[in-house]
Amino acid sequence: MEEPEDVIEKHVLERVCEIVPAHLRKLCGLYTLALDQRRSSSAYDDELWCKVHPELWFKLRNPWLILQMLSQDRLEILANDKAFMQLYDDHFTSYFVMKETKGWFAETYKNSPLKHIAYFSLEFGLSEALPIYSGGLGILAGDHLKTATDLDVPITGIGLLYQVGYFRQYFDADGNQVEAYPYNDPSQLPILRSRNKKGEFLRIEIEFPGRIIYLKVWEVRIGKIKLYLLDSNDPINTPFDRGIVGSLYGGNSEHRLQQEYILGIGGWKLLQALEIDPQVCHLNEGHAAFAVLARAKSYMEANGVSFDKALTITRSGNLFTTHTPVSAGFDQFAPELIVKYFGNYISSVKITMNDLMALGRENAFDSNELFNMAFLAFRGSGAVNGVSKLHGEVSRKLFAPLFPRWPLEEIPVGYVTNGVHIPSWESPAADTFWSKASGKQRRWWANPEGLKDDFKSITDEEIWKLRSESRTNMIKYLRFRFSYQKRVLGSLECDVKDAEKVFDPNVLTLGFARRFATYKRATLLLKDQERLIRLISNTNRPVQIVIAGKAHPKDQEGKALIEQWQNFIKRPEVCSRVIFLADYDILMAERLVQGVDVWINTPERPWEASGTSGMKLLANGGLNLSELDGWWAEAYTPDVGWALGDGKEHNWDPVWEQSEAESLYSILEQKVVPLFYERDGKDLPREWLRMIRESMINLAPQYSTIRMMKEYVVNYYLPAATAFVQRADNHGALGVRLQDWFEHLRVHWNDARFVGLDVTKKGNDYLFQVKVRLGALRNEDVKVELYANPLNGEAPLHLEMASQGNQGESEGIYLYTAQVPGNRAASDYTPRIVPDHRSELVPTEVGEILWKN
Repeated sequence: MEEPEDVIEKHVLERVCEIVPAHLRKLCGLYTLALDQRRSSSAYDDELWCKVHPELWFKLRNPWLILQMLSQDRLEILANDKAFMQLYDDHFTSYFVMKETKGWFAETYKNSPLKHIAYFSLEFGLSEALPIYSGGLGILAGDHLKTATDLDVPITGIGLLYQVGYFRQYFDADGNQVEAYPYNDPSQLPILRSRNKKGEFLRIEIEFPGRIIYLKVWEVRIGKIKLYLLDSNDPINTPFDRGIVGSLYGGNSEHRLQQEYILGIGGWKLLQALEIDPQVCHLNEGHAAFAVLARAKSYMEANGVSFDKALTITRSGNLFTTHTPVSAGFDQFAPELIVKYFGNYISSVKITMNDLMALGRENAFDSNELFNMAFLAFRGSGAVNGVSKLHGEVSRKLFAPLFPRWPLEEIPVGYVTNGVHIPSWESPAADTFWSKASGKQRRWWANPEGLKDDFKSITDEEIWKLRSESRTNMIKYLRFRFSYQKRVLGSLECDVKDAEKVFDPNVLTLGFARRFATYKRATLLLKDQERLIRLISNTNRPVQIVIAGKAHPKDQEGKALIEQWQNFIKRPEVCSRVIFLADYDILMAERLVQGVDVWINTPERPWEASGTSGMKLLANGGLNLSELDGWWAEAYTPDVGWALGDGKEHNWDPVWEQSEAESLYSILEQKVVPLFYERDGKDLPREWLRMIRESMINLAPQYSTIRMMKEYVVNYYLPAATAFVQRADNHGALGVRLQDWFEHLRVHWNDARFVGLDVTKKGNDYLFQVKVRLGALRNEDVKVELYANPLNGEAPLHLEMASQGNQGESEGIYLYTAQVPGNRAASDYTPRIVPDHRSELVPTEVGEILWKN
């Protein structure tokens, strides 16, 4: 094994040399480990950093900052501690082996055309040490990158370094939310300035109206891959421009556009500066849509083709993942803002402003329509996916206006249900548990079907021990956070002491922690407060509830929901059984999902696009009680948890909401609580443990990012890379021909018409004969199909008819035939004409369609 100083990167070593005396350089590998957001965010590293400095690790959970705060005396002690040095060597060796070992993708797809993926996201949630996230979108992005490094998928992340990030939350004496915006000092974050090949600090220049913006570049290490963050806080910029990348989701519409311009346009320029040429660009939400414009412009300039042809070529290599369940959630900008920021762009690519605006509008000719980033992302991508099966269906409805006359089932939106990066969310006890069940490297990562056999050796006692230890450890954390929260408020010492004793490690613990937006229905449990109090204060079967979550600073309705809970908690009957923790973040989420027995989720269906918080309980042995929305709509069975709702939408019906509240109370009273407290002679809740076992076996592998990432690779990344390489080959020859074909098709589409339909009975079947006039279109430009609406929940039927060639009756008239079973009425089938080309995406790229009246 090489010495750490021999394998540490040069500019990391330079940073270490500023801090560590020369005779302690054998500890320099600690600084490499501290920078790795894959390792330092998992339970695996807890032991190491706790040994480095227990108190600082407990308070900060930021190894990079801890190392900067260590005194030379402490470094001397560590360097002379044989047990610590052995632990350190084990961790660094493990890190080195990880860096050198080929993973699943590298082994499985050695000769793949997919060499690199650029992953654009406005936020990334990797660890509490790097607060550049607000919620689920960012956490998903962070888990995505961590899993990419685990599986050796070649991804580079592109994001922004916020100076204050999302707000931090605390409560005043009345329980009202108050926001704070602490500064993110880059020197205290686990990041380093990026350098070019000459060793100089990297700086990106982008053009804003009347000026140049200079962007510093920071890099984040995530195992084998990197995330690059753009930062406008450069002294060479004006004070106003330095603050563009200030807060996440703050400011007005123009401020948001500026951030998204930097992410998309600046992010692509950064890839060029790094000499990274990705085959696939993955847009995590529409925020990153300007990247499709930057990529097209870059290809146009490099290959001497028109903008339209460049977009056709590059589009095939772009993937758009939408997380939004309602059209009002899409970012939209006034036309004058697009004109202001893209005037020079359209001049350089030789298109009109109307051409550009058409990419972001439903109606290209409506000059008053706002510019929709989701529409731009859709039109600039070869594939689009939602983040759960249900969300895929919802998204098809949202984007249906872009595809008039197409059946809803054929709107080109697929889905990949989200997952969670299990090593980031499991407790140390759960890590030990899974290692015993399925090996340290988790055999089920490669073979989930084998998990059932693995669990045969696991006893109920071991599962209950995991749950009891996890709940106890969580309560220790809750007591610390809650008592500190009281001290900050200036509470009486007796109240602080009471906070140090809240909750009982033996009591059923429910958790509700998430963003306090109205659609989350955070107060559904408060519909009947007296009934909830009876549930909580039952002497023989008590319940305790931990609440956490933030409302957006401008969301007064969300803040009112927090206030309702705070008022409820003040009631003396419940103050020791229900707590509301301030400042929900990654660390708090990690501790809650590790220890809570039942995670409650009550969104208004179908507004929860996926939801991942409940997934994080699975590996820790927690159970879910959730609305049949998002991921739970496809995951739920009675063996693994409990469900609210009837699987239908009710559009904010107050009567239905009251009914669901009643159902929630009944499930808790009649199912959840009795099952938890129903014990055998060994004081074990056997049926409860059976549900945990089923949940861990059936759901933990299915809703991990291992499964998710493999689906992205197989279903999206590889096809996108293949399509892009084919279109881009030979200076885009195929893409140029394809764009020419698009233009020919659109000009002459109205030439096509049906001129005859004959249906005859042939035995038990029907024989359809359809005549069409194609005009200037060729026979090979189109397909003629028979379409029938779905029956009994099945997929719709669309059967390609066989061309019998030109009939000679008149120029351009062709006959098409098909024989179909007679088990449906002939009138169920409708002939239609759709474009057909071996390399095009229908209807993503060409949405023309003609139905027989």
